Amino acid sequence: MRIFIFFIVLFLSSGVIKAQNVITLDQSLKAANAYSKAIKNGELSVSSAEAGVQSAKSYYLPSVSGSALGLYGFKDIIPPIPSLLDKGINNIYTVGVTATQSIYAGGKILTSNQLAALKLQASKILARQSADSVLLLTEQKYWNIVNLQEQQKTIRANEELLNSLLKSQKDLLASGLIAKNDLLRVKVQLSQLLVNKSKLNNGRMLALFDFSVYTGLPYDSLMVMQDTLNKTKLPTLPASKADTTLSNLYSYQLLALDVKSNALQTRLEKASNLPSLSVGLSASQAGSFNGAFKSSFLPIGFATLSIPLSENLWGANRQKIKQRKITERISQNNFNDGRNQLQVNIMKYWYDLKDALTQINYANDNLVQASENLKINRDNYKAGLNSISDVLDAQASYQQAETTINTAFTDYRVKLAAYRFATGKINKM
Repeated sequence: MRIFIFFIVLFLSSGVIKAQNVITLDQSLKAANAYSKAIKNGELSVSSAEAGVQSAKSYYLPSVSGSALGLYGFKDIIPPIPSLLDKGINNIYTVGVTATQSIYAGGKILTSNQLAALKLQASKILARQSADSVLLLTEQKYWNIVNLQEQQKTIRANEELLNSLLKSQKDLLASGLIAKNDLLRVKVQLSQLLVNKSKLNNGRMLALFDFSVYTGLPYDSLMVMQDTLNKTKLPTLPASKADTTLSNLYSYQLLALDVKSNALQTRLEKASNLPSLSVGLSASQAGSFNGAFKSSFLPIGFATLSIPLSENLWGANRQKIKQRKITERISQNNFNDGRNQLQVNIMKYWYDLKDALTQINYANDNLVQASENLKINRDNYKAGLNSISDVLDAQASYQQAETTINTAFTDYRVKLAAYRFATGKINKM
C-alpha cells in the first residue's frame, strides 16, 4: 500500500513538473529580440535611410522632363495671310523634352550624398543600440522574476518552520505547559507571513505578465525561470579593472557622427555661395491640329552658369554660415563632454558592481549568523531556557537575512548586465 501511495505521489509530482513552463535566459533574449517593436522600428529606420542614400545618388544623373501645351481659340487666333498662311490658326500645340546635367554645384551633390551615407550609418548604430537596450531590459525582468521565485522559496521554508512551531505550541497549550498568548504570538507571525506570501505571489504574476508582454512569449502562470541563485558560490568581478574603452560604444560612435554631420552641413551651406554650372539639351516641336502649320523637332544645346553675388556680399546665407560654424563648435563641445560622461558612466556601473559584491558578502555573513542564532534559540526554547518570543524574533531575523541575500544576488546580476551594457558587451554573453 505504501509503495502504491509513493508511486501516486511520484506521478503527481512529475505531472506538476511537466506542467511547469521552464524558460531560460537565452530563450528570453532571443524571443525579445524577435518580438521587440523598438528593434523593428530600428530596422525600418535603416530601410528609410537606405532609401535616402539612393535618393541622394539620383542627383548624379541627368534631370529629364517633358512638357506639352495646347491652345484653342473659338475664333482664329491668327487669320489667314495670303501667300503666307492658307488657313487661319485657331489652335496651337507644342511638345518638348529637356535634359539637364549638373557639372558643378558647389559641392552640394557630393556633400548631400555624404550626409545621406552618414545618416544610414547612424541609423544602423541606433538600431544596434535599441537591440542592446532590449537585451538589458529583458535581463532585468528575467532576474527580477528569479528573485521573486527565490523569495517564494524563503516564504515556504519559513512557513513550514512557523507551522511546526504552531503545532508544538498547540500541544504544549493542550498540556497546560504554556499560556495562550504564546500560541497567539506564533499565529500573528504566521498570519503576517501568509499576507506577505499572497503579496509576493501577486507580484510574481504581474512580473510574469509584464515579462510576457515585453518578450512576446505566451503568458503562462506556471512559467518558471530556469536560473536559480547558487548562494554557495560567491560571484567575482568580470575583470581586474573597469573597461573604459570607448571606441566600440554606440553612444560614442553617435557623438562622433554628430560632429561629422555638422561639418558636412556647414559645407552644404557654404555651397550655396559658390557658382553652379550645368549643361543640357532641349528638343521641341510646335504645330496646329488643323495642319495650318507644323515644325519638326528642333534640338538645342545650352549651358547655364549661376554666380550668387548678393549672397557673398550681404545675403542672409552669410549669417547662416556663421550659425552653422557655431553649431559645429557646439557639436565638438558636446562630443568632448559626452566622451567624459561615458567614461564616468562606466566607472559608476563598475563601482555599483563592486558594491553589489560587498552586499553579497555582508548578506552571506548575516545569513550564517541569523541561521546559527535561530538554531540556538530553538534549542534553548526546547530546553526551557528561552521564550517563544526569542524564537520568533530569531525566525524573523533569519527570514529577513534570506530575503536580503536573495535580493543581493539578483541585484548583482542586474548590475552586471548594466555594466556590460555600459561597456558595449551586453550582446557578447
